[in-house]
Amino acid sequence: MKKTLRRRELLAGAAAAGTFAILNRTPAAAESAAPAGAPVIPDTDIPLVDYHVHVEAAPTLERLVEISKERGVKFGIVEHAGTKENKYPVVLSSDEDLKRHIASLEGRPVYKGIQAEFVDWATCFSKEVVAQLDYVLTDALTFREKDGRHVELWKAEKVKIDDPQDFMERYTAFNVEVVSTEPIDILANPTFLPAVLAKDFDALWTPARMKRIIDAAVKNNVAIEISASRLPRLAFLKLAKEAGAKFSFGSNIRGPNVGKLDYCLQMVKTLGLKREDVFTPAPPGKKPVQVRS
Repeated sequence: MKKTLRRRELLAGAAAAGTFAILNRTPAAAESAAPAGAPVIPDTDIPLVDYHVHVEAAPTLERLVEISKERGVKFGIVEHAGTKENKYPVVLSSDEDLKRHIASLEGRPVYKGIQAEFVDWATCFSKEVVAQLDYVLTDALTFREKDGRHVELWKAEKVKIDDPQDFMERYTAFNVEVVSTEPIDILANPTFLPAVLAKDFDALWTPARMKRIIDAAVKNNVAIEISASRLPRLAFLKLAKEAGAKFSFGSNIRGPNVGKLDYCLQMVKTLGLKREDVFTPAPPGKKPVQVRS
């Protein structure tokens, strides 16, 4: 039987093959500008944080903490969260689940997050417990089809698209819905396309479609993830920077290659990003779940 790739395995393939090197040095003047315990990118005051890290059987949480120190990258640990309809080895689906996740990260030098699944994830939790997280990350890769089915766009064998233009209009609208209606901090894996459409990526992601998502992100104070899987591409990122969007970094890599942020660092330099362009978790009382609903 053909093995089905999980979302993280598919998106992280290109990033895991690259090399990563960063000098473990923190300019004294920049140290106070970074979140507590976060290194900064050399010659900048930008915190170097991988907000898209999952705990797997290997490496364990303990090993992830070691890797974080070795690479000079602070990690944000996320677990999938939402209804049991979402099939993952672990899916947090209640306040009790979420409290256990938060407790497991207490005292660790990491940020506490979740990767929210589909648009109904918030129905599983109270606002009070969600507000105990540092941030909520989600994407639009579990897509709602016309008949209401949930389609996992990263699974090539499950995706059938007869009319690419119709799909793109609905997919763009779904991205806007996710950003506009959910109390989230970060939109992950932006502009990902199913394999069947990959060859037409640049033609399908028109400036108008990109701008709709970017404008929604800026309006709702949602950061756009620059993913180590080389998404979004430079055209999107330039539009986002011009619009005043915030950016976060994420490897979404499973295993020992986690925290390799080559593409993110490249885009920081290419775009000339500064500290004010980069996401920082909101303080207590200012979380999206507290101010957007």
